[in-house]
Amino acid sequence: MVDTDPTLLEPKLLRLLDLLYTTRSVTKSAEQLGQSQPTVSIWLGRLRTQFNDPLFVRTPEGMQPTPRTDGLIATVREVLEGLRRLSESEVVFDPAQSRREFRIFMTDASHVTLLPRLFSHVRALAPQVRLEAATIDASLVPALQSGEADLALGLVRDLEAGQEAGFYQQSLFGQDWICLCNARHPRIGNTFTLQDYLAEAHIGIVSGTGYQLLDSTLKALGVERRVLLELPGFLGLAAILADNDLVATLPRHIGETLAQAAGLRVLVCPLPIPPFTVKQYWYARYHHDPANRWLRGVCAELFMDVR
Repeated sequence: MVDTDPTLLEPKLLRLLDLLYTTRSVTKSAEQLGQSQPTVSIWLGRLRTQFNDPLFVRTPEGMQPTPRTDGLIATVREVLEGLRRLSESEVVFDPAQSRREFRIFMTDASHVTLLPRLFSHVRALAPQVRLEAATIDASLVPALQSGEADLALGLVRDLEAGQEAGFYQQSLFGQDWICLCNARHPRIGNTFTLQDYLAEAHIGIVSGTGYQLLDSTLKALGVERRVLLELPGFLGLAAILADNDLVATLPRHIGETLAQAAGLRVLVCPLPIPPFTVKQYWYARYHHDPANRWLRGVCAELFMDVR
């Protein structure tokens, strides 16, 4: 009767059995295992006890296998090969060959400021990879948890507040606030005070974290802006400012990007709106996923401390 001691499954013992069967030598087997001969002899003793069989018999021609060993060797080698494949089964992500699709939640401001640079970089390294930009909304958390999305870029209030467990985050760059206006604005001079700010008509961007911070600051100060136009995002903002005498208040990165593209004037924001940090977020389930790690590394390389 064969003992069912679980040491039977120890790879080192199975490896010894295979080496002895191949080399017919305790000395050579010990050398290949990097062990001393006494240690190998102890391991062989454990195998003999395990199988209740001598397994190998010492002869002038070396260690000859018993019929029991002849019957075991094929199975032993199958197990060793399976263990080898298992140890090499880590998925390696090769961006140059991958056809992976990455779905990234981001704000519409990031579509303007981050996405062009990200796409160009990814396309250069991974020409067959596809990117999809998704709008930050209520579907973000379950999509990251399920793997329907890979990453979120921005400031996600729910994740910042710790309402959802199991998420990682990495800070990328800080954001403060500026104001934009027409370069030929008829009333704004070299200084732009809070009084000047409240006297002007405004464009309001009514979505995203930025709107919440701006709105909270106005309420805390007990003041109101005169908003003549509300937009759901930044699409069309630069063109409207270029043809009108309105003022827009927005985070610096998107503001300076639009100002440079449309020849708008950048003003110091007189409101004490709290700064914030743009981050990338991902779910713990995919923390070690090679593809997800690659994408996060690309974003960190491109956007860490961006100016």
